[in-house]
Amino acid sequence: MSMTEQGIGPAANPAYRAYVLALLMVVYTFNFIDRQILAILAPYIQAEMGFDDEMMGLLGGPAFAVVYSTLALPIAWLADRMSRVSIIGVSLAVWSGFTALCGLATSFWPLFGARMGVGVGEAGGVAPSYSLVADYFPKAQRARALAVYSFGVPIGTALGYLFGGILAALIDWRMAFIVVGLTGVLLAPLLKFTVKDPVRGGFDRAEPVAGEAEVAHVPTKAAGFGEVWGVLLKKPSFWFLAFGAACSSVYGYGSAFWLPSFFERSLGMAGVERAVYIAGIAFIGGTVGIWFGGWLADKLGKGVNRAWYPLVPAIGFLIAVPLFFLAMNVHDKWLAFVLFLIPQALSLAWLGPVITAVQHLVPSHMRSTASASFLLINNLVGIGLGIYLLGAVSKALTPIFAEEALRYSLYVGQWFYALAAILLIISARSLKKDWVD
Repeated sequence: MSMTEQGIGPAANPAYRAYVLALLMVVYTFNFIDRQILAILAPYIQAEMGFDDEMMGLLGGPAFAVVYSTLALPIAWLADRMSRVSIIGVSLAVWSGFTALCGLATSFWPLFGARMGVGVGEAGGVAPSYSLVADYFPKAQRARALAVYSFGVPIGTALGYLFGGILAALIDWRMAFIVVGLTGVLLAPLLKFTVKDPVRGGFDRAEPVAGEAEVAHVPTKAAGFGEVWGVLLKKPSFWFLAFGAACSSVYGYGSAFWLPSFFERSLGMAGVERAVYIAGIAFIGGTVGIWFGGWLADKLGKGVNRAWYPLVPAIGFLIAVPLFFLAMNVHDKWLAFVLFLIPQALSLAWLGPVITAVQHLVPSHMRSTASASFLLINNLVGIGLGIYLLGAVSKALTPIFAEEALRYSLYVGQWFYALAAILLIISARSLKKDWVD
């Protein structure tokens, strides 16, 4: 074994790191199944429980986002010091278990508490996974690897819509929560016992520079909160990236939650048909967009062209705004399906490029904490505000627009994509200076 291979440990085996990436993507898929299943089940829950749109917005947004966002930071601090694999495995079991408990709720507050439990578990899933992926893949492949990991977003969202909608239509909404939750619990041991924690920053030190001898990597001591934030506070690109992503997530999470209800109220779709329809949009549009965004950013962002990492998604957001509006105003549902695919793809193209850029704003021993800081902003604003805001606006507009109130609420939310594009364009100006190789 060469000194380079010693420096990166298990990540030296391409087949094994492909397996790890695939398994982490599956775990992330369950993350989004459990996070988004509430969206497809909302009409069934509202019919039985009598919840209005604002109450559903609280269940989908703040109930999950507040604990998810705030706990992610201390858990990521632990992940920079302890086994990231163990943390992800325990988190998977916790959020899956609470998803199953959602099916036992009989009123608003027990369901609110179970959704908080899902947020507690999911707080330990994403930031440690970002760090693992960064340590399993060399720099030139990270945007694409993180894009593959991020396939969990559209796949999980689609499967949540599909399985949740089918189980609710054929059995009931409670069984949908129980089945998907218990399935996730069974996955946790596979992750724990088959994935190894690689050397932190191994690829960053193991890739030889021309004219230099290979050197074995010496692990760096994990950094404290103060040290990480001291670095981030001096890097304006981090803040523009974080708040740009957060603005995109306001409408990204908001529309993902409310579009199933829009299809039922405004397009007359329900049951299995609605589940298959929205699942197809989420899966096809999302996977194409995430892969294209990661591939294009890796291609254009080589060498000194770091600005393309935020510019690629910024351009996508600007194109997505009018296309979402157009898709929502087409009366033929299959033409609308095709039109929805394009903005769906463009709106998720940010994941690979922006997450890669955040990974390169700090040294390797700070990545989990830096990622959690990014996620704190992105999710607290995106999930916490987006889902609730669109629900509250829909409730406020109901006396005027009745069943079409949700349509106008979705129109309001679309402008957050334009704001996201502006912030990402600004971040591009300082990214080259802030980048850490």
